[in-house]
Amino acid sequence: MKTLRQIKPGRTVRVMKLHGEGAIKRRIMDMGITRGTEIYVRKAAPLGDPPELNVRGYELTLRKADAEIIEVE
Repeated sequence: MKTLRQIKPGRTVRVMKLHGEGAIKRRIMDMGITRGTEIYVRKAAPLGDPPELNVRGYELTLRKADAEIIEVE
């Protein structure tokens, strides 16, 4: 299992599953990150947090803790 946090900049991945529960999971889904969504990892900050992503045609930054619950392939 790979998580979004492990993906290096410049790669495109597809969301397989969202782990986590409650408000955190709902907030991620509200951002447009759902099963089957393609995510392009644009870049990461110097210390790796937060990564900058392209999701459904818009730019998004996500905390490492949130990226850890997104399973990708």
